[in-house]
Amino acid sequence: MEKRKRIRKFSRVIIPYLIAELEMEINNKKKRIWSRQWLLRRQHGASATIIKELENEDTKEYRLFLRMNLEQFSAILENISAVIAKSDTIMRDSIPAKIKLQITLTYLATGNNYRTLQHLFRVSKSAISRFIPEVLDAVYSYLKEYIKVPANQEEWKVIENGFRIRWNFPGCCGVIDGKHVAIQAPGHCGSEFWNYKGTNSIVLMAIVNHDYCFSYINTGATGRNSDGGIFRNCSIYHELENGGILPDGGLLDEESHYQFQEDVMKLKRMFFCAGGENADGKCVEL
Repeated sequence: MEKRKRIRKFSRVIIPYLIAELEMEINNKKKRIWSRQWLLRRQHGASATIIKELENEDTKEYRLFLRMNLEQFSAILENISAVIAKSDTIMRDSIPAKIKLQITLTYLATGNNYRTLQHLFRVSKSAISRFIPEVLDAVYSYLKEYIKVPANQEEWKVIENGFRIRWNFPGCCGVIDGKHVAIQAPGHCGSEFWNYKGTNSIVLMAIVNHDYCFSYINTGATGRNSDGGIFRNCSIYHELENGGILPDGGLLDEESHYQFQEDVMKLKRMFFCAGGENADGKCVEL
């Protein structure tokens, strides 16, 4: 009995003291920041300042900033807004679809990292990292009909005519090149992505027309592959090998001043013929 009385006596003294200490610790505990205050002042970000000024005062710089003019931007925004827009909540307003698209286009045009975009647009980098893939998927779904290989010789002739008139380059049906896009290699991949430049990459191989627009895109090949090896595995290679898709005169002759490896691009019908054809049917060098 004496032991229990002693425990009750000490409990009446210790428990209030422990409760007071716990309350003090809770009150002094630093509150977690839900969002930085300067990020909430989005009206001072690039969308409402510099981009708005370029839109109203300098359309040329606007196009250089976003790589498209206002009409093109508005058309894309109108068609993808319903997909990328989110609802406002009682906690905060959602990021407008317009700002999401502007950030995505700036990212594609400049390659700036997420922290730089965060400072420029006053949108957190964690949010940027989440919505950029969503916006890209929406843009792809909307534009997939615009990036396609010409389906017949008539469409190729339109491109050839563009090179002839705009660039004085008769017989050219497109320009092809590859680009190594640096990446952080996946684990346990060995040298699969290692390229001759000493970095890990995937390769973008594309064909563009006379107006800098893509006619064909192939991406995803690992950096260790050569340009020729990648081209040989492209879907368009087999169509070119079989012939018939390019208009007459759209040739690549092995004797022309474009030096391609014979085992890589041994095509008789390809993209370039700089000076037309001579009596023997071979390309004439300029």
